[in-house]
Formats: sequence, structure tokens, C-alpha cells
Amino acid sequence: MSTTDASGWTIIVPVKPAAVGKSRLAGVGTDREALARAIALDTINAAAGAAHVARVLVVTDDAGVRVELRRARAVEVVAEGDRRGLDAAIALGAASAGQGTPRAALLGDLPALRPADLDHALELAASVERGLVPDAEATGSTLVTARAGAVWVSAFGKDSAARHRLLGCTDLAVDRESTLRRDVDTAAQLSEAVALGVGARTSAVLAAAAA
Repeated sequence: MSTTDASGWTIIVPVKPAAVGKSRLAGVGTDREALARAIALDTINAAAGAAHVARVLVVTDDAGVRVELRRARAVEVVAEGDRRGLDAAIALGAASAGQGTPRAALLGDLPALRPADLDHALELAASVERGLVPDAEATGSTLVTARAGAVWVSAFGKDSAARHRLLGCTDLAVDRESTLRRDVDTAAQLSEAVALGVGARTSAVLAAAAA
């Protein structure tokens, strides 16, 4: 991949088992497990729909997610196994992708993500060795990228944006209002994502709870 070619990206999406994922959404008045799974599946669907994405690797042991993705085009599931933690899961996906391809780790909690917003970020990432998209609060990270040939590194978790910069990641010029920046961990963040327009699965779970 040249410095101006934004195509052919492999997107790695780590997904915790829904039984333990999104614990801070327990009080939103819906089935938390169903909601966590729906958020992840909407994120994956949006990533697979991006024009610059050739392949989506979902690293998970969640049986429900695996079943839902059996027939998804351009989406492969990698078993997480005994590897635990976001960085370990992502590293497994990056190894499966191979160092010769451009890779990006995308958090699986972006239910309002639009493929065009991901495409825009990948276009920007094509010109840097390693890229970073901070979350809407500007402290966490929603997307980390590595150009073909670059060794994969990541440091997700609390205040990860600062740690990713220390690892050599360049902030990509993505608007603060981009759907790529609105990850969801809390009820307030879920409300903000809903205002942006969440995917079909998340909408269905929320609608069922409101009925």
C-alpha cells in the first residue's frame, strides 16, 4: 500500500462476551446482554460496509456474535481463547491479518458508526505510519491504525489516547462530531449515540424495551 492508497484495510474488532460486556449499561432499562451484542454487531456491520475495508476480523468468544456472523460477507471470526484484555485480543487479530496489510483496531462499541466516517479516517491514516482517532471525550481511543509493514502496537484502556501518542500514533483529523468518535460505555453516551442514529440491531433492542 502506498502512502496515498487508502484501500485494502483489515479492521480488527475485539468483542467481549455479552455476559460481561457493557456492565455500565445495566441500568438503561433493557436486556444488557442483548444490547451489548447489538452494539457490537452494528459496529461490525458498519465496518464491513466501508469502501476502504477489505476484511473485518472479529476477535471474540461470544457464541451469539459468532452465530450472527456466520454468513456475513467480508467478516471472519477469530476465537479469543485464553487471551484476555483488549490489547491481547487485538494483537491476535493483527497477527492473523499479517504485517503486510494495513490494519486498524476498531472498538466494538460504536453503534452509530457510519461507513463513510470510517472511510474518511482510513483515507487520513494512509499517509501516516500509525494513526489514532480519540473518542468524543478526547481521552480514550476508538480507532488505532498501522500502515502495511508497521509492527502492530496498541495500548487501549483508561487515557489510551495519550498512551497511543507515546507509541507513535498521529492524531487523525476527524471531526469531533464524527460517529467514529462516539463510543458507548454509559447511559449518557448511549443517548448521544441514539441522537446520531444507531444501527438497526441497537434500535430494535431499545425499541423492544420501550414497548
